[in-house]
Amino acid sequence: MSSPRLAQVGVSLMFFTNGALVASILPRLPEVKAAFSLSNTQFGLMVIAMPIGSILAAAAGGAFVRRFGARTVTAVGSVLLGALIALAGFAPTPVLFALPFVLAGFTDAVVDAAQNIQGVTVEEWRGRSIINSLHALWSLGAATGGTVAAWSAARGLPLGPQLAVTGALWAAIAIVASLIAGTPQDGQPPAEAAAGTEAGSPTRSAWRLLIPIALLAICGTLIEDIANNWVTLFLTSEAGATIGVAGMGYTVVLLSQFVGRILGDPMTDRWGRGAVARFGGVLVAVGAVMVVTAPGVLAPYLGFALTGFGCATLVPAAFAAAARIPGFAHGSGVALLGWLMRLGFLGTSPLIGVISDAVGLRLAMLVPVAAGLTAALIAHLVWRAKRDSAALVGAHG
Repeated sequence: MSSPRLAQVGVSLMFFTNGALVASILPRLPEVKAAFSLSNTQFGLMVIAMPIGSILAAAAGGAFVRRFGARTVTAVGSVLLGALIALAGFAPTPVLFALPFVLAGFTDAVVDAAQNIQGVTVEEWRGRSIINSLHALWSLGAATGGTVAAWSAARGLPLGPQLAVTGALWAAIAIVASLIAGTPQDGQPPAEAAAGTEAGSPTRSAWRLLIPIALLAICGTLIEDIANNWVTLFLTSEAGATIGVAGMGYTVVLLSQFVGRILGDPMTDRWGRGAVARFGGVLVAVGAVMVVTAPGVLAPYLGFALTGFGCATLVPAAFAAAARIPGFAHGSGVALLGWLMRLGFLGTSPLIGVISDAVGLRLAMLVPVAAGLTAALIAHLVWRAKRDSAALVGAHG
C-alpha cells in the first residue's frame, strides 16, 4: 500500500534517474568529436540534436500523460531514453549519432513533463512543498550520471557498452520509482485546475497565465545557461582568475543552486511560493550586480553563488504554477511550460554573445540583473493576483 512518504521517495527517484540518464553521455562527447574527426562547427551542429528533439515535443507530454498516466510515461520513457542514448553511443557516423539524439530529446521532454506532473500530484497528497527538492535530486542525479561517465572514460571503457549498462541501470530504477510513486489522485488534475479544464483547446485566459510563468522559468534557466557557458570565461577574462580557479565558478553556481533547492521547500511552506520566488529574483539581481561591479576574484564568486541560490526555486515554482492553471487539459500546462522554457534556453547564450561583442562581457553580465528583477516582478504580480483564489497558489502559495 502506497503512502505519501513512499510516493515522495518514488517521484524523487524519477527525477534522480532522469538526470543520470541525460548526463550519462555528456562527459564523453569530446571522444565522439574526436572519433568522427569533427570540426567545432560540425560538433556544435551535431550536439544540438537533443535540444531540437525536445522542442519538437511541444505539448506531447501532456497528451501522453492523459492517455497512459504520468507514472507509465515516466517508466516507459526512461527505458526508451536509455536505449536511444546507448544507440547513439554505438553509431558509426555523425548522422546516425544525431538521429537517436533527436529522438532522445523528444523522449526526455515527455518524461520531464510526466515527472513534474507526478511531482505536483504527490505534493498535493503530502500537503507540503516538495517540488524544489525534486529538482535538486535531478541535479544530484545528473552529477552522479556524469561522474560515472567520467570514471568510465578515465578507464578507457568503450562508449557504447558503458551507455548500455548505465542506461539499463537507471531505467530499471526509474521503473521501480514509478511503481512506488502512486497516489489516490493519479490521473486527476490538481484541485486548483480542475474547474473548467477540458481536453479541448486551451482558453485565452490560460495562455495569459502561462506566458508570465514561462518568463519566470526562463529567468531561472538563464542563470543555469550562463553558468554552463560564460562563468569560466568571465572569471578568466574579466576577474583575472587562472583557468584552474575559474573552472570552479561553474561548480559554485550549481552547488548554491542545489542548496537553494534543498532549502526551498521549507522556505515555501513557511513564507509561500510567491514570496520565495520574489526573494529569489531579487537575490539573482543583487548577485549579478556584485559580479559586474565588485573588483578582484572573490567577490564575483560570491555574486555567482547568490545568483545560483536565487534562481534555485524559480523553475520549480513555475512548474508547480503551470500544473494548476485552469483552462489547460491535464498535463498540457506543464508540457507547454517545458517547451517554452527550452526555447528561451536556446536564446540565452547567443544574446550574451551579441551583447559582449558590442559592449564587453562585463556589461553583458547585466542581463542576469534584468532577469532577476523581471522574475521578482512576475512572482509578485502572479501570486498577488491569485492570492484570493486557489488557482496557481496551491496549498503552499
